[in-house]
Amino acid sequence: MSSHSRRFIIHGRVQGVFFRESTRREARRLGLAGHAHNLVDGTVEVLAVGEPGAIEALQCWLQTGPPMARVERVEAVAVENATSDLSGFTTG
Repeated sequence: MSSHSRRFIIHGRVQGVFFRESTRREARRLGLAGHAHNLVDGTVEVLAVGEPGAIEALQCWLQTGPPMARVERVEAVAVENATSDLSGFTTG
């Protein structure tokens, strides 16, 4: 099976509530590579690379996030040819 990738932008109270670290743990549990980064506008960007079912599961998890987060909206965009050298899941 081939890997797929999707970019998510998560809006709401998602910075300062362990969102990135919780996302990293969930992505690793699902076997995904990628990253979670805070953006200057207060959103979090997540890039997930892996099996389509695992990406869908992460997208469902992102709708709520960790207990202290308040997710208002998740934007999802398919990404063509995401960096193939991604290994593991990082936060930054």
